[in-house]
Amino acid sequence: MATTSYSGIGRYNYKLLPLSLSSMRACPCRSSPSKPLIPARPRSKVGFVFDGRQSVLRLARNGGLTLSRVITAVARAEPDRLGEDNAKQEVDKGHKLSEKEDLILENQQKASQLEKRIVFGLGIGITVGGVVLAGGWVFTVALAAAVFVGAREYFELVRSRGITAGMTPPPRYVSRVCSVICAVMPILTLYFGQIDVSVTFAAFVVAMALLLQRGNPRFAQLSSAMFGLFYCGYLPCFWVKLRCGLAAPALNTRLGAAWPILLGGQAHWTVGLVASLISISSIIAADTYAFMGGKAFGRTPLTRISPKKTWEGTITGLGGCVATSVILSKIFCWPTSLLSAIAFGILNFFGSIFGDLTESMIKRDAGVKDSGSLIPGHGGVLDRVDSYIFTGALAYSFVKIFLPLYGV
Repeated sequence: MATTSYSGIGRYNYKLLPLSLSSMRACPCRSSPSKPLIPARPRSKVGFVFDGRQSVLRLARNGGLTLSRVITAVARAEPDRLGEDNAKQEVDKGHKLSEKEDLILENQQKASQLEKRIVFGLGIGITVGGVVLAGGWVFTVALAAAVFVGAREYFELVRSRGITAGMTPPPRYVSRVCSVICAVMPILTLYFGQIDVSVTFAAFVVAMALLLQRGNPRFAQLSSAMFGLFYCGYLPCFWVKLRCGLAAPALNTRLGAAWPILLGGQAHWTVGLVASLISISSIIAADTYAFMGGKAFGRTPLTRISPKKTWEGTITGLGGCVATSVILSKIFCWPTSLLSAIAFGILNFFGSIFGDLTESMIKRDAGVKDSGSLIPGHGGVLDRVDSYIFTGALAYSFVKIFLPLYGV
C-alpha cells in the first residue's frame, strides 16, 4: 500500500509526495517511468522514521546513498496507488453486485414459498371441507391419520437436542406405542360415544411400561408421555364428539332444505356439522386476519414464546374471528342468538391462539422452526393443526352446556 513520505535534502525542500515502500526495492527488469533527478550534492545520508501509517524520509547533507533510486521510487508511487484504488473500486462493485444477486434470489425464494403455501393451503382447505361434510367414519378415520402423524412429530420434538438437554425423553418404543394409542382414540370415541375409560386405561399401560423399563425411570419420561397422550390423542377426540356426537338437526338451516336427498337431505345438516364448519372457518379467519394485521400494524410483541406475534395482529385476528362467526351464523341460521354467535367466535379465537402458542413453546424448547416437513410451504401436521387442538374441546363444551337446545 502506498504510504505518504516526507523528504528533505540538505537545504532543499521538496514537495510532499506519496511513497510506496515496496517500490524502494531495485528491480532490474522494470524500467523507470521517469528520469531520475540528481541534485548538486551527490551523496547524502538517508533516515527513515515510521509514525503510525506514515513513513518519514530524511536525507542529511553528508550521506552515502545515491539519490536516483529514491527519486525513482517516489515517481513510481503514484501508479501503484492508482492501481490499488482501481482494485478497491472493482471489489466494491463486486460486493454490490453480489448483494443485489442475493436480494433477487431471496425474493424469488419467498415468492416460490408463498406460491407453495397458497396451492397446498387451498388443497388442504378443499379436502378438509369435504371430509367435514362427509362426517361419520370418513371424518373419524381422516382425523385418526392426522393424529398419528402429529403424535409422531410431537415425540420427535421431545427427543430433539433442545429438549433432551434438560430432560430424559421416553424410549422410542414407548413413543411409538403412544402414537398408535393416540390414533386409536378418535375411532374409539366414535364407536363408544365416549373416551374416558379408554384414555385412563392407555395412561395406566404407558405409565407401567415406563416404570418397569430397564435402567433408571425418570419423571420427565412419564410427564412428556402423559402430555403427549393428552395433547395429541385426548383433545382431538372432541372434534369427533362435536361433528358426529351432536346429531340434533339444524332445523333453521336453509342449505339443509336444498341439500340433495342422495347426500342425506336436510337430516344431514346437524348441529354438529354447522358448529364444526363455523368453528373451522372462524379459526382460519383468525389466523388470516392476525397475519395481515401483524404485517400492517404490528409494533408491540405479544409474548416471548412467539416473537413475530403482536398485540395489534392479535386484536385484528379477534375481530376477524368474531365477524366470521356472526356472518356464518346468519347464513346457517345457527345459533339463533347474536350474543351466542359472538361468544362462540371469541371462544374459538382464544382456543386457537392458545393452541398456537403451546406448539410454539414446544418448538422453541426443541430449537426448531417447524415440527416437520410433510406439507411443502407449511411444515408439519402440528404446524397446521395447532390452532384446532384446544378449540374442539371448547366448542363442544360451549354447545353442549351453555346453548339451550344446542342453539337451535
